[in-house]
Amino acid sequence: MKVHTLSVLVENRAGVLSRVAGMFSRRGFNIESLAVGTCEVPEMSRITITVNGDDTQIEQVKKQLNKLIDVIKVSDITYREHVRRELALIKVAANPGSSRAEVMQIADTFRAQIIDVGAKTLVLQVVGPPEKIDALEKLLRQYGVKELVRTGTIAALRGSKTTAGE
Repeated sequence: MKVHTLSVLVENRAGVLSRVAGMFSRRGFNIESLAVGTCEVPEMSRITITVNGDDTQIEQVKKQLNKLIDVIKVSDITYREHVRRELALIKVAANPGSSRAEVMQIADTFRAQIIDVGAKTLVLQVVGPPEKIDALEKLLRQYGVKELVRTGTIAALRGSKTTAGE
């Protein structure tokens, strides 16, 4: 099983996301991450979905998604050159003194921004591939992660190709 990244171009209408997510649920697939937003075409949205499955299973998922009325195009970009990013906000215990300095040093190493400073906590913002966020979270666990919020993966093909124009 491999994590696949699907880029799904859909009509920007009420209920579309529910139908797309419902298709995964009916087929017994767990969506690892999901991000939705407007795209380069004003009346459309792009849904980026990461899901575990082998190539045969993902091919079946693509066929089922393409059958949905408001789905315009489905692209599995897993094996194509692409960039992936995710945003995370991590609230970590950081009492004034050495632990706060250590957390700030770790944040700097990961190019994370400190966006809130509390009496006993720091909130970090980090953007990068999911693996980078996983690594930062793992390092911060020893200090006490109080809250973790992640956006879900977004992805785009490298170079001049687009998923809409394949």
